[in-house]
Amino acid sequence: MLTEDEARGLVLKELAQPAREMNLDHAISRVETVSFGWVFYWCARQDIGRPAGRRPTLGGNGPFLVDRENGRLIRTATSKPVAQQITDYERRLRHEAHARNAAAKHAVQQ
Repeated sequence: MLTEDEARGLVLKELAQPAREMNLDHAISRVETVSFGWVFYWCARQDIGRPAGRRPTLGGNGPFLVDRENGRLIRTATSKPVAQQITDYERRLRHEAHARNAAAKHAVQQ
């Protein structure tokens, strides 16, 4: 099981290579706790605290979902609302749990 600090480390590691390639310093701008773990929002460090109306340096920087139970790191798409992607992932987790339970029940019956 991951802690928030460990999850933050996963996200920062994922951001490190593209940051070097673009010669930008990426930073986590906000963290939201959700049922399965966290949502890490990120941006170019220079955009943190930028005035309203000023265009961000980066575009297309969808947040990461990090699952505390299995350590999954999921890059979200910017074409779909984050709330919908969280709901979709929660649905995926329920489906996976159901499949594991069904397989375990089947194994016991044999």
